Parts: sequence; C-alpha cells; structure tokens
Amino acid sequence: MRGVDILLMVNTGTDAVPVWTAVAGQRNATLAEESETIDITSKDSQGAFEYDYGFYGWTIDADGVYVKDDAGYQELKDAIRNKQKIKVRIQEEGVATEEGMALVTSAEFEGAYDAEVTYSVSLQGTGKLETPSA
Repeated sequence: MRGVDILLMVNTGTDAVPVWTAVAGQRNATLAEESETIDITSKDSQGAFEYDYGFYGWTIDADGVYVKDDAGYQELKDAIRNKQKIKVRIQEEGVATEEGMALVTSAEFEGAYDAEVTYSVSLQGTGKLETPSA
C-alpha cells in the first residue's frame, strides 16, 4: 500500500447524517495507539514482574499543504476554537478502517515567504478507536 492512499477524514455533517470529508492537501498522517500497563507483581510472581493492560489511548498527527476554503481543515479549526469534539476517520485505499471522537489539541499554519503554505494538526482521541460498520 502507498502512503498516498491513507487519508484523514472529518465529519462535516451531523452525528445522525455524517458527511466524511478528506482534509485537503494532506501529506503525512500518523496514528499512534498505546496502552498503559499495570504492575500486578506479587510475592507469588516467582521473582518476575507481572503486568496487565491499563488504560488505552490514541492520537493522530497530520500535516499538509494548505488549501484555502477546504471544508475538512475548516472543521478542524472550528473544533479547536470552539472546544468541540470532532469525529474523525482513517481511510485506506478508499475503505474506512478506523473511526473515533477526538479533540484538536493543536493546529499550526505556516506561511513562509519562499515556500508553499502548510498546516499541521494534532488530535487526541477520546474513547475507543473503532472499526466503522459498513
């Protein structure tokens, strides 16, 4: 699979009637998932540490070339400014693979005088990241 086939999508519709819109100009996207561990070692652990899963979390970082009036980017900007959660989706080769609610924790806009205008965003997942139903 090529990296160009991975898209960050945002819901520009409603919860009842979602409209999935790609964030235009995207170049890179990183989905990171992690689970904390809980130390459950006891005297019965035969001298070895034992662990179990604790809380789970996920983040998405993306960047790209800014496209003026792009609905996907505008939705991210509105979410951080209005302190609203946003529903996001990862799409691979045209198929939705991951979906969840997120907070936009940072949105950067860079306009260097001798280069293209770019953006970067960071999203903090809230709740589980799910496989969307068909």
